[in-house]
Amino acid sequence: MKQTSDNAGPITLAEMRNSGINGRIFRTMAFAVAIAVVASVPLADWRVTTGLLVGGLLSLLNHYWLISSTTAAFKVVLHGAKPQMKLAQYILRYFVIAIVVFTAYKLNLVSLVATIAGLCSFVLALFVEAFREFYFAIIHREETS
Repeated sequence: MKQTSDNAGPITLAEMRNSGINGRIFRTMAFAVAIAVVASVPLADWRVTTGLLVGGLLSLLNHYWLISSTTAAFKVVLHGAKPQMKLAQYILRYFVIAIVVFTAYKLNLVSLVATIAGLCSFVLALFVEAFREFYFAIIHREETS
């Protein structure tokens, strides 16, 4: 029997995490963080650079955790599997991010504004993906007669 998205098992959900739109968003986030950090080295204070780096890395980690915890949640809903620790990560990830940012700020290692800017790499990646989809929608539209 041919597998479709309606009867696909948990393996397909795990594969979706690494392909398609999620992979493009993750790569765009990593690229944006790398560009921001490299650009800030000669132009900004070292706390700004470390803030961008810490915020960007936390943003990438947050994205990975979001995908894995969402996959675990759908596995529970679709297949009746017992919830795993990955489902708890959906809530715990916010506490981990807050503790890391608070600790780095209190130790005077990062600029808080730069850290928040690094955390916003997800927003930039979503805009890039939206413009990409908009571009392909215009290019591949059907002609109206």
